[in-house]
Amino acid sequence: MAKKPMLTFITAMTAMTMALTACGGNDANNGGNGAGAASNSPDNGAGEDAPKEVTFSIAYATGDPATKKAIETTIDAFTAKNPHIKIVNYSETTSSAYLDWLKTKDAVGQFPDLVEMRDTKVFADAGKIVELPEDLHGLFKLLPEYDGKIYNAPLTGNAPQGVIYSKKAYADAGIAEPPKTYDEFLAAQEKLAASGISPIVVGGKDIFHMGFWTNYFFENEVYAADPDWNSKRTAKTASFTDANMVKAVTDYKELFSKYVDKGWLSTADNQTASILVTGKAAQLYSGPWMFGQITEADPSFEFGFYALPNREGKTVINGLPSLAGWSLSAEAAKDADKVEAMKAFIKFFFEPAQYGPYLATVNGIPTTTAEVTYETGEQMKEVLRLMSDDSVVKSLGLANWYGENAIPPQFRNWFYKLLQELVLKDGDVTEYMKQADAEYDNNVKANQQ
Repeated sequence: MAKKPMLTFITAMTAMTMALTACGGNDANNGGNGAGAASNSPDNGAGEDAPKEVTFSIAYATGDPATKKAIETTIDAFTAKNPHIKIVNYSETTSSAYLDWLKTKDAVGQFPDLVEMRDTKVFADAGKIVELPEDLHGLFKLLPEYDGKIYNAPLTGNAPQGVIYSKKAYADAGIAEPPKTYDEFLAAQEKLAASGISPIVVGGKDIFHMGFWTNYFFENEVYAADPDWNSKRTAKTASFTDANMVKAVTDYKELFSKYVDKGWLSTADNQTASILVTGKAAQLYSGPWMFGQITEADPSFEFGFYALPNREGKTVINGLPSLAGWSLSAEAAKDADKVEAMKAFIKFFFEPAQYGPYLATVNGIPTTTAEVTYETGEQMKEVLRLMSDDSVVKSLGLANWYGENAIPPQFRNWFYKLLQELVLKDGDVTEYMKQADAEYDNNVKANQQ
């Protein structure tokens, strides 16, 4: 198998409007203060100048074993370089319940000191996390704010999702090239079904996976034209029964009813790669984090990736930055030694030596300012092309918006389950969207109490 070409992101991504470039943080090696610098002392093990021993806990969501291993490798490298720092390592191995898992940790007095935060608003409003230390801000090109404050050190940029497809399945069905419109895509599904293969695999057993197709339709039918739709829904000036939302959900229902593999509700997200490579399904709608899993499942499997255009042929992707990343807990922030140790870890994490291999594992979009390189293939090159193409509309999914456009956090999974029920029971879209309106309003009211 040919060696994949090396891509230097500082060169390939200079045209990005969002300036999502390479990673950084070289303070640990240039005499800066804090735990990282202290570890370079020749008297590291004993004596008056020995650094003070510090322990902090860390937590992160891992949807696949490779991501978990990548973070653990960085933790091990950091503690080897800084033997006076001990890290208590938590990881929740399925991101479908990560919010609930963190809430449980908090309830039993085990909220982590340094946490990968995916629901920033929830924990910022509850006073559980603090602002990102200002001396870390310079590591990053772009830091989204919530209520005028910065809480996150973003692990990666928001990666676009799209159709990951078997080249063999497309060829066998007579599909010569990726479709240029959504209607062409539907026609391709008919060809795939006629060839005897299940067109699309969905990991519906993991509720978070339901967001992938949901976001495709919402971004194209709703958010591309009105990025503030969520805030209007909160203010009750927009409704899930509006024509554009009903159209989005109707298309969702049609796709699932006609073209998604019948076992989707019992299929786990981590099974989708094997279903694709074994030829049981032709396509998977997901993001670049799946590329490594697919290659690991079958290194000889030939697959492509494209962002699915809408009916007008316009491409809209999930590509704006969102509130997510490493955050410091409010409790840990009271301990100056812990703060210095956590800052040292964040700087270390984003150094090219560590950040490059992490990005290679997750096929991530760099968020920081220093140069980083990693090996990539044709699929990731297409992801980067999409991110740098000004004609491609960048948006966010239902639960990725923040500030005034944030939805009630408990609504997300409830809504995904409602859509599952809609498909399974062949329900009336408008009637189901009335339920969505009622639930949304109840959630808003409950959160205001």
